[in-house]
Amino acid sequence: MNDDFVFLDEFVPGLRWDAKYATGDNFTGGPVDGYAANRVVGTRALGAALRSAQEKAATLGFGLLVWDGYRPQRAVDHFLRWTRQPEDGRTKPRHYPAIDRAEMVGKGYVAARSGHTRGSAVDLTLYHLATGELAATGGGHDLMDPVSHHGATGLTPVEADNRRHLRSIMEDCGFRSYDCEWWHYALADEPYPDRYFDFPITST
Repeated sequence: MNDDFVFLDEFVPGLRWDAKYATGDNFTGGPVDGYAANRVVGTRALGAALRSAQEKAATLGFGLLVWDGYRPQRAVDHFLRWTRQPEDGRTKPRHYPAIDRAEMVGKGYVAARSGHTRGSAVDLTLYHLATGELAATGGGHDLMDPVSHHGATGLTPVEADNRRHLRSIMEDCGFRSYDCEWWHYALADEPYPDRYFDFPITST
C-alpha cells in the first residue's frame, strides 16, 4: 500500500464501515476484484477530513458509516466488464430497477476513471449514535435511480433532512458532493488529482 494511504477504520477511531465491494452485497452480486479484505482505505488527507466530519456529525447526534473509500483500478475494470455482460436479474430490482446495466456508464453511475481510485473519495451514510440505527435516507448504497440524486423528489421530510445533514457535514469539512449519488463525496483538494492507483485492499 502506498505510504500516504491508511486504513480508515484505524486512522479514524470509532468509524464504522462495511466494505460493500468485498462482499456480495453490491450491484454486481459478488466480491469485486481488488477487494481481498473487508477494510476501507484512503489517503491520509481523506482520513483527516473524515475525522473532522465525524466530530461535526457527533454534534448532531450522528456517526459515520463508510461503504467505500479507495477503489483499485482493477475494481473499476471489473465494473465495466460487468455492465457488458447479459442481464441475469439478480441485483436489478434493488440497484438499478429502471435502467439496463448497459446504461450505467452513460448515466454517470459507473465510470472508467473513478475518483475513488485516486484515494480521496468516500461513499458513506449517517447512523444515530443513540441507537446505532442507520439514518433514513430514502434509498441505499448504489441505488442507480433518480431518487438517489441530490434534490430528488418523493422523499419524506426526515429522509430529505438526513441527506441535507450529511451534505452540510461533508461540505463543511472540505468535501464536494456528486449530483447523482447522495452518498458520494470527494475531497475538494485531493493530494493525487491525476493519479489512479491499483494496489489491492488486503487485511494488512
